[in-house]
Amino acid sequence: MTCKQINLSIPGNLKAKAQAYADTYGFKNIQELATEALREKVFSSEYDEDFTEEEVAKIEKLLKKSVEHGDVYSEKELMKILHS
Repeated sequence: MTCKQINLSIPGNLKAKAQAYADTYGFKNIQELATEALREKVFSSEYDEDFTEEEVAKIEKLLKKSVEHGDVYSEKELMKILHS
């Protein structure tokens, strides 16, 4: 899966708060924070009811490592990892 770039405009005060949050919680930059926040929002509403607590924990760990390493997994790859 390839990454696609988007441009995001946010108010200055939100940018400042996002940067502070990223610095405090170990994100490399605001982009990494935004990517994780979007993943949490999208995946939690779509998948949380379908997986056990253990599977959700594995998903969260996988997503965090994916963001840290810049890796992206397809849904098929994610399901294979979860069921191994």
